[in-house]
Amino acid sequence: MANNTRARRKVRISRALGIALTPKAEKYLERRPYAPGQHGRARRKQDSDYAVRLREKQRLRAQYNIREAQMARIFEEARRTAGLTGENLIELLEMRLDALVLRSGFARTSAQARQLIVHRHIMVDGARVDRPSFRVAEGQLIHVHSRSETMVPLQVAAAGAHRDVLPAVPGYLDVQLDKLQARLVRRPKRSEVPVTCEEQLVVEYYAR
Repeated sequence: MANNTRARRKVRISRALGIALTPKAEKYLERRPYAPGQHGRARRKQDSDYAVRLREKQRLRAQYNIREAQMARIFEEARRTAGLTGENLIELLEMRLDALVLRSGFARTSAQARQLIVHRHIMVDGARVDRPSFRVAEGQLIHVHSRSETMVPLQVAAAGAHRDVLPAVPGYLDVQLDKLQARLVRRPKRSEVPVTCEEQLVVEYYAR
C-alpha cells in the first residue's frame, strides 16, 4: 500500500512539473500530458518570471530527489567554483552516489537507488557507504557488496533489465553491469548529463 501511495505521488508530481520522474510516470504522461486536477486540461495563464524560475528549480530538484537545503548548499559550491554556475551545479549533482547508482543501471528509479545505499548494499572503493549524497571522486569504483549480489532486485539489474527505461550509460562512467560495478572515470560534463533542465533559470532563481 505504501509503495502504491508513493508511486501515485510521484506520478502526480511528474504531471505537475511536466517531467517523468519514474518509468510509471512516463506512461501516465504519454496518456495525460497535462497537470493533475479538474483544471489540468485548462490553458494555464502566463507564468511570472519568478514562477518560471521556481518551476525549473523544482524540476531539477525532483530529478535528483533531494531536499531544498541540499540543493541550496550545492548551488553555493557551484557558484564558488570556476566556470559556469549552472553547469557546475548539474555536474556536482551528478557526482552524488545515488545519481551514479541510477545511471549505472543498478536501480530502476532514484528512490530505489537511495534505498540500496541507505540499506548498505553499495560500496565505494571497498567501503560501505550509506549516504545517498556521498560525493564520488574521479577514479572511484562503485560496486555492490558481495553479500548483496544475490538479492533478486540486484540480479535483475545485473541482467540489464532496467536498460529499457534508463538513458544510455554516459561517457563519464565505465560500467560492468554483469559484475554490478561502475567507475567514475572523470567529472561529468553538463552536455552528457541526462537531466531535463534550463540551468540558467535555476541560477537566476537563486540569484534573485
